[in-house]
Amino acid sequence: MENKIRVMRREKGITQDDFAKEIGVTRQTIISLENSRYDASLRLAHKIARYFEKSIEEIFLFEE
Repeated sequence: MENKIRVMRREKGITQDDFAKEIGVTRQTIISLENSRYDASLRLAHKIARYFEKSIEEIFLFEE
């Protein structure tokens, strides 16, 4: 699943490590998400969306 996490994180000026700590995951999880190697759970997607003050659909690009 494609997402805009890397772009949004960089716009906010936050490192992968700091972002990971903010949402309660490891830096490796952030790396995997940004490289589209890992699909976030609904709970994690919600935390990410809340952090960026966006809807889940604005961050994650769902393909049918």
